[in-house]
Amino acid sequence: MSKSVINKLVGVVRIRGTVNVRHDTAETLKRLRLKRVNNCTILKVSKDYEGMLKTCNNYVAYGELDEEVLDKLLKKAGAEADAKKVASGEYDMKKLKELMPVRLHPPTHGYKSTKLGYKQGGDLGYMGSDINKLIKRMI
Repeated sequence: MSKSVINKLVGVVRIRGTVNVRHDTAETLKRLRLKRVNNCTILKVSKDYEGMLKTCNNYVAYGELDEEVLDKLLKKAGAEADAKKVASGEYDMKKLKELMPVRLHPPTHGYKSTKLGYKQGGDLGYMGSDINKLIKRMI
């Protein structure tokens, strides 16, 4: 993950299930509030969250959200704020955490691969701004 992700809003989508998951990875997924496949959560990344994302890298896809997708996710979650307030920090992140996770549909036309990383042609791990394309297919 690049250093530019810290202090940005990141969308995290769980892609793989719970069978044969290591205990520390399962605990990390619980702390990220990703208990089911196709759940999505919005995080403001700090050093702590960066380590958590590295731990569960093989079970989630994540990347920076743009305003359009962030707005759609907030509407689906039932938030009162719009994307500009959340991105600028005017909206309380504690209120946002109460609304998470957002349950999404499986992506239209499916995942590329749930076993390969993004750089190898799959959907796992850090996707950068391409996470927006995946989430649009899931909303």
